[in-house]
Amino acid sequence: MSEWYFEYEIQVNRPGLLGDISSLLGMLRVNIVSINGVAQQRRGMLLESDNDEAIQRFKSIVTTMENINVTRFRLPKLRDRLAMRHGQYIPRDADEKNTFRFVRDELGILVDFMAELFKQDGHKLIGIRGMPRVGKTESVVAASVCANKKWIFISSTMIKQTIRNSLMGDEFSGNNIFILDGVVTRKSTDERHQQLVREMMSMPTIKVIEHPDIFVQHSQYTIEDFDYIIEIRTHPDEEITYEIIEKNDMMSSSEFGGFNF
Repeated sequence: MSEWYFEYEIQVNRPGLLGDISSLLGMLRVNIVSINGVAQQRRGMLLESDNDEAIQRFKSIVTTMENINVTRFRLPKLRDRLAMRHGQYIPRDADEKNTFRFVRDELGILVDFMAELFKQDGHKLIGIRGMPRVGKTESVVAASVCANKKWIFISSTMIKQTIRNSLMGDEFSGNNIFILDGVVTRKSTDERHQQLVREMMSMPTIKVIEHPDIFVQHSQYTIEDFDYIIEIRTHPDEEITYEIIEKNDMMSSSEFGGFNF
């Protein structure tokens, strides 16, 4: 069985349109796995068939239908599957194809998106941009739980400022999700912590780095090394400014103290 993602834009929303398409799929013995609206006047379908010829016949027919405009017909991508689940597409930067944008009200979709990335095998370097208290760390932890993965803080300000300088036991496992705060790590003068960061970065596992732009300023890595960049905003027009982030980090550090181990 092979899966296909079929999406169309409704040109004339006449009664029976969906029924006609469903009937055509039925006659060709193509199964509809799921169906949902994915944007205004757009509907997506996840199809399943063991007959590629039937899929191609269906594609040829629907592209000639007057009441719809076929917008996507392809093997399903992660964004397609998430659009089917949540009824909307994850916005992606037009110029930087690996940059995905969310607002705080969409944290449910973000967690689902990251969980799917975490379930995949192999190395991934993921950067997260966002202002304080927008939900960066909480989303990573929630996604780790959804993916049934253990998360390890290398540096963080989630509760107190945490700076790790060693790993123990199963924390070396490539099945873990390593979380690092770029601001905290950049400010650390502990050479043991910096050595741990270098070891972590060389491990074939998933690393999530908050404030990646600050992290790369004093490292051998560049933004181009990141497989995905995720941006979280309180509202779509919010500006992510690192002056406020660094100032906030200094205040939290002096107020709560640090935690090294």
